Parts: sequence; C-alpha cells; structure tokens
Amino acid sequence: MSSDLPRIILKPRRSQPFFTGHPWVFAGAISQIPEGLKVGDEVVLYSHEKKAIARGLYNPDSQIRVRLYSWNLDQPLDDDFWRQRLIGAIELRRQMFPKENDIRACRLIFSEADGISGLTVDRFGDWLTLQITSEALATRSEFLINQLDELLSPLGIWLRTEKGMKEAEGMTMQDGLLRGDPPPSPLYIVENELDYIINVQEGQKTGFYYDQRDNRLAAAKYLQGDVLDVCCYSGGFTLNALKHGRATHVTGVDSSGGAIQLAQENAKLNHLEDRCEFVDADALKFLTTTDRMFDGIILDPPKFARGRKGIQRAMKAYFKWNVAAMSRLKPQGILVTCSCSGMVSHEEFAEVIRDAAAETGRFVRILETRGQAADHPVSAFCPESSYLKCLICAVE
Repeated sequence: MSSDLPRIILKPRRSQPFFTGHPWVFAGAISQIPEGLKVGDEVVLYSHEKKAIARGLYNPDSQIRVRLYSWNLDQPLDDDFWRQRLIGAIELRRQMFPKENDIRACRLIFSEADGISGLTVDRFGDWLTLQITSEALATRSEFLINQLDELLSPLGIWLRTEKGMKEAEGMTMQDGLLRGDPPPSPLYIVENELDYIINVQEGQKTGFYYDQRDNRLAAAKYLQGDVLDVCCYSGGFTLNALKHGRATHVTGVDSSGGAIQLAQENAKLNHLEDRCEFVDADALKFLTTTDRMFDGIILDPPKFARGRKGIQRAMKAYFKWNVAAMSRLKPQGILVTCSCSGMVSHEEFAEVIRDAAAETGRFVRILETRGQAADHPVSAFCPESSYLKCLICAVE
C-alpha cells in the first residue's frame, strides 16, 4: 500500500508539475522529508494539502531529491514494474525499426521519455552500452542489467558514466564491463547506408550520437560545394554530406585526437577519404581564425548548459559560435546549427540565431526546425527530454 511508504511533502503551490506528470522533484520544492531515508528508498510524493501524487525513488545527495516513476498509487516500484517498463521501451524500438540491421544500431531506452528516469541504453550490434544518471535508480542496477541480459541476449553490456554525475548524484559507478564479453575494437555499425567504426569503451557519450541520425541525412540534401563540419566527432555529418548530398569537399574539425582518428578511419571505410580532410584543433578557434569562406557550415558543439544556472552562459556561447559561423559563410550559404543543451529551449535557441544574424548583418531563413531521432522520444510530461535542437538555415 502506498500509505505505508515514507511521505515527501511539497511546499505550497509547488505540486502542479507533478500532478501533470513531471518526474523531477527538486530539493527547493520540498517542505518535509522523513528522517532516516536512504538513497533508493521508495517514497510517495504528496501535495502541501496532503494529496498523494505519485511514487518515486529518493536521493538525499541530489538536487533532484525524488524521481517519480508511477502515478498509479497502487503500483509498487517492484521487479515487475521495472521489467514491464523495459519491455515497453524495447518493443517500441522494434516497432520503429522492423529491419534487424536498423534495430542493431539505435537507442533502446531513453530515460524520462521511456518512464525510467536515469537509465539510457544504446545498442551497437551484439553489444549494449548502459548509462545510469540516478544514484537512486542505481540501487536497482543489478536487476535492470539482468533483465536486459535476458530480454536482449547481448554478447556483452558495457557501462559508460556521464561527466559530473558523481557531483550531481553521488554516483560511485565506474566505466567497465557489466556482463559477458567486452566490446571489440573496432566495432562496426551501419547508419544511413554508411559504415562506422565505433569505440564503445572510450568514445564520447555512449560511443555514438544516434540522436543526429535523421538530421545528418536531412542536412545533406542542402549541402553543396565546400563544407566545414565543426565538432565533427567521428564524421557523421561529413560522410552524409558527401554520400547523400552535393558536397564536393568537407573539412572536419575536432579538438579530440581520438575523434579525428575515428573520422579518418570512417572516411576510408566508405571510400570517401579523397573528398574530405580532418583537422585536430580547437573548433571555435579554427572557426574564428580561418580565412576561408565556405558554402556550408555544420555546428554541433558539446553541451554548454548542464543545469538552469548555466543557461545564460550557454546562450552567450551559442551566440559566439553562430556569429563566427555566419561570418565564414559565402552568400547563399547553408548553416546547420545544433544545440544539445536540454536546459536551453527551442525558442531560446532560435533567439540566439536571430541575434547572431543581426550581429553579422546576414539575412537568415530557417528552412527546417528539427530535433532528435525518434528512438530518442520526447516525453509529453517532461519538456527537458526535447533536448536536441537542429536548425537548417539559408544565410544570405
């Protein structure tokens, strides 16, 4: 019974987001917490008027004190609950990707959007990479890993941790093998009819950015001539522009030597190495100091805001990057500009582009407003899960 569980009481006028399904209860919204609660304890969230709202997991070491998972107060967060959530997420991907080759290269579980706040799982062929960003959920990790092993029968499951989670959540998990055999190096996947070498153990994030799958293909049809790919990582936008677009040459820039090596190997793997080059350099410095002008520029920088306090700093950074890009575009050039900072809204990002256009005196038209690929669904209850912004712009 939910009435037997510890009660977390909200402050007055703080309950509306949670009645409508938002899963994050920040410390500042809470007025009462029972003594003696430990990380991972199941609790029930109540309004200030003592009306029960939802069940969740507690973490005293996180600013997100409670993550909510079930609004059915009679549904305990037991083994069956977690198993059904995993099954539901996996079945949705099977519906999205009926071709076996496609589902072997996708995001299987996407945290809040799949009702499992704090858990992300990507599939790379016969291997899974798992990321846990909630210490409360990590107390169930053994069960979750066992279920993934049973449901998907991977050859191995590898843990990747996210930067800053130790400070934000009190996380103690370390990167490494969780089940089966370690992923080989190299590991290969196919996306958009292109072959990629993936480094699951040491590559960025969980090894590859599946979220840009459709944007890479969409951008390619606009790109032609001489193109600059800023923060190119393993060459995804570059290779799509060459194979599926009209780009004659692409220069990829990244500050990671490992990423540059991957990009070069991927270009060779797809027999495109004669039409591209990759430069190991500070991306923004390269953009602001080069004297070359380009027919198209792709901006896909790292996350600039990890919390609400970082929004203004992120806006200034996006402004600086987009001003630099617009300054290096030829007339009638194409700008593909992205933001993966979930705390920066789509409206705020569009405002940055408008301000950058005014600063550079360029006339900018937005041709497409895009987000993350469908295997990174957006929760209708958690706007922050709509984190990726991709604007394809014509710049005169």
